[in-house]
Amino acid sequence: MSDSDDDVPQLSASTLAALQEFYAETNGLAKHVTPEEKFSVGAVEEDWRMSQFWYSDETASRLAEEVLQAAGEGGRIACLSAPSVYQKLKQLDANAPATLLEFDRRFSIYGDEFVFYDYSNPLCLPENVAPQSFDIVIADPPYLSQECLSKVALTVKFLTKGKVLLCTGAIMQEDAEKLLGLKMCTFLPKHTHNLANEFRCYVNYQSGLDS
Repeated sequence: MSDSDDDVPQLSASTLAALQEFYAETNGLAKHVTPEEKFSVGAVEEDWRMSQFWYSDETASRLAEEVLQAAGEGGRIACLSAPSVYQKLKQLDANAPATLLEFDRRFSIYGDEFVFYDYSNPLCLPENVAPQSFDIVIADPPYLSQECLSKVALTVKFLTKGKVLLCTGAIMQEDAEKLLGLKMCTFLPKHTHNLANEFRCYVNYQSGLDS
């Protein structure tokens, strides 16, 4: 996937330097994951070269609790480019019917709940992913651009029965409303590594993220 550097969520200078040193030493490989830590946030190392920035534990928990509540008992949840929310979901409820749609094939460790997803081909999904088959979709597009969000929006509309929770930059507010009819929440999501871009959440239903 390619996009201009301006579209990628930006790390602060100090965080970027530390991560560059880390990847120079580890070559960006995922650490060995034991069964016990399979669903821990960070079990698969974030790779900023793929515009991956994991949520803080507090934010991942808040978002996971929100989608569980919004989906309702037995409701199906799609995590679109939001692996840390998927991981926290499975920590909170191992039986939660959740699917992770993600470009990074390292997450195939999650077996049948992993679906390879490339936003540049937004409707290229396996046959077992049926239209309007998820009670809520939480999406975190990899790039802060109208082009990326427009394509992700096609996927979201295909997947959801109605409810949408979008996490992206504050600069995408107008596009989030225009493309998906979403309104900004008061909740401020945070990441494990500080980003220079202000991130926000957007929904199309009455959510707990405004309390």
